Amino acid sequence: MTSETDKKALLGQLRIDRSEPPPSTDTGRRPWIIAGAVALAAVVAVAVWLGFSAGAAPVVHTATAQPIAGGGGGASVLDATGYVTARRQATVSAQITGTVAAVLIEEGDHVKEGQVIGRLDDTAQRAALAQAQAQLHSTQALLLQAQAQLAQNQRDVKRNEDLLKRSLVSQQAVELARTQVETQTALVESQRKQIDLAEANVRSAQVQLDYCTVRAPFTGVVIAKAAQVGEIISPLSAGGGFTRTGIGTLVDMDSLEVEVDVNEAYINRVEPGQRVESVLNAYPDWRIPSHVIAIIPTADRSKATVKVRIGLDAKDSRIVPDMGVRVSFLEAGKAADREEQRPRGVLVPAAALRKDGDRDIVFVLKGHRAQRRTVTLGGVSGDSRQLLAGVSPGEAVIVDAPADLGDDAAVREAKP
Repeated sequence: MTSETDKKALLGQLRIDRSEPPPSTDTGRRPWIIAGAVALAAVVAVAVWLGFSAGAAPVVHTATAQPIAGGGGGASVLDATGYVTARRQATVSAQITGTVAAVLIEEGDHVKEGQVIGRLDDTAQRAALAQAQAQLHSTQALLLQAQAQLAQNQRDVKRNEDLLKRSLVSQQAVELARTQVETQTALVESQRKQIDLAEANVRSAQVQLDYCTVRAPFTGVVIAKAAQVGEIISPLSAGGGFTRTGIGTLVDMDSLEVEVDVNEAYINRVEPGQRVESVLNAYPDWRIPSHVIAIIPTADRSKATVKVRIGLDAKDSRIVPDMGVRVSFLEAGKAADREEQRPRGVLVPAAALRKDGDRDIVFVLKGHRAQRRTVTLGGVSGDSRQLLAGVSPGEAVIVDAPADLGDDAAVREAKP
């Protein structure tokens, strides 16, 4: 019994009394632990903030501002396709056959009328010019000699006439002296004609020399460089495939127009002066105001079409020859009325609009920055709004911009 009582006493001493709090062993270290935790939280917050500010720009979605289509005062009565053509286009060559000594143009160069674009080897032409000039100088010297002899003959006539009055010479001597004057006068006139011929030969040789310099016939743009130094060019294409026919090809960009083939069954819908809208295949959102220049008075029997020339009212460097074009012939009406009624501005998604006080704004993506724009609202078209001012066609507007987005803020465009 004693041993059993001792065991129970020992177990009682080992039991933990949970009714009282355990004695604290780290009372002195608790403030330091709390301070360390707060410092760690601050460091993490700063790191997160720096990470976002350094490269985590908000991702935004964009939409392209679309130009407003429409014909104004007239709807399309006929659509056709064609190509841009140049009324003034020339392959420029020398007027003589020769070897190319210099080519002074490249594709895309703008040249002025009369500008030198190439030269031929002119050794033979310079020699011919020098020969013609020497011949001219020789004839001029012979003329001086003939004129001097004529002056002597005239003095002889006068002297013989005086001697005849004193009966010192015969009448025959006087007549012979007069004959010599007339003969020498004819010789002087002949020499003058020879000088005219020599001067003509000089001019001809000079022309042949000038032919060795190739000049631009009009102001335009070089679209093809056709020859290289050392090649032979000829206006007659002599020598077959071994001879070039020109230095290069020029186009007068101010002469660009559109040619379309209209089915002869619908040609009655087209008239000279009619307003047209032209759309280049390369720029489908760009509508170019145009007009009908003329209807060519002949039909293509094989295609049953009639060719129509269309003038472009807007000149632009984006328009180049042989581009494909879609044209819409508009209803007849006063041009002024159409221009007044033509829709203006662009269409953007309504979700791109925001209010800033009493002003309407959008954000336009420029590079990797959000540019704030104040806009003027127009009408409503489905889920889009018309902007009369503030945004140009083709610009990317930010849709559903973050509420805290500011002007010139860094953003990232969402990948499609």
